[in-house]
Amino acid sequence: MVPENLNFCGRAADARRPREVKEIMTKRGKYYEDARKKVEREKKYEPEEALRMVQEMSRRSFDETVELAVRLGVNPKHADQQVRGSVVLPHGTGRTVRVVVFAKGEKMKEAEEAGADHVGADDLVAKVQEGWLDFDVAVATPDMMGSVGKLGKVLGPRGMMPNPKSGTVTFDLEKAINDIKAGKVEYRTDKAGNVHVPIGKVSFSHDKLNENFNAVMEALIKARPTAAKGQYIRNVSVSSTMGPGIRTTAGTEAKV
Repeated sequence: MVPENLNFCGRAADARRPREVKEIMTKRGKYYEDARKKVEREKKYEPEEALRMVQEMSRRSFDETVELAVRLGVNPKHADQQVRGSVVLPHGTGRTVRVVVFAKGEKMKEAEEAGADHVGADDLVAKVQEGWLDFDVAVATPDMMGSVGKLGKVLGPRGMMPNPKSGTVTFDLEKAINDIKAGKVEYRTDKAGNVHVPIGKVSFSHDKLNENFNAVMEALIKARPTAAKGQYIRNVSVSSTMGPGIRTTAGTEAKV
């Protein structure tokens, strides 16, 4: 006898076919659908126009983040084609960044005076190991990395592990903290060769958003790996937290 919750194929009666699941997962809210209708899907807009559209379409009760998404012509599987770095946005990100610093001795005092939100040595490492993650960016002095390395499984997946390439492993704590507080953002290619970077809030003036956008694009172009061939900047789009992506013409001339 077939159980009541199964059909004759042994499939749960309320189970959904892959197509049905996809339709449910891709269903968007009214706000998103209304905004998407204002965007020509195949058109590439000038960056200034695209950013203005993102601001004009935002109707949320909170100050949405504006994000820049760039598809690069690299193969991240190869170490010499990975793109990673950081850039200080001219006008910041529009959010308060909580910084923790792993340091010891006199460097702890330097970090505190520079404005770090939390400072500690092995005691702070243990606290994070126990599950405390009430911060946004972690900075460490090189002599602390032996201990901080234990946090790789905790901070790594969250993109919060201190790294020399991003300037978060350094003895110059004052500069590192000041840069982060001023609006320093990190970028790194994902497995598909995409980079996602926040460039401000929809409440920013258009000029400020545009200047932040240009700062990130310039940094990405300068970070081009020598091993990358052909079209480097494949696609550039901008969007708000809850809005649709708008493709732009930025960087389309960056060829070999």
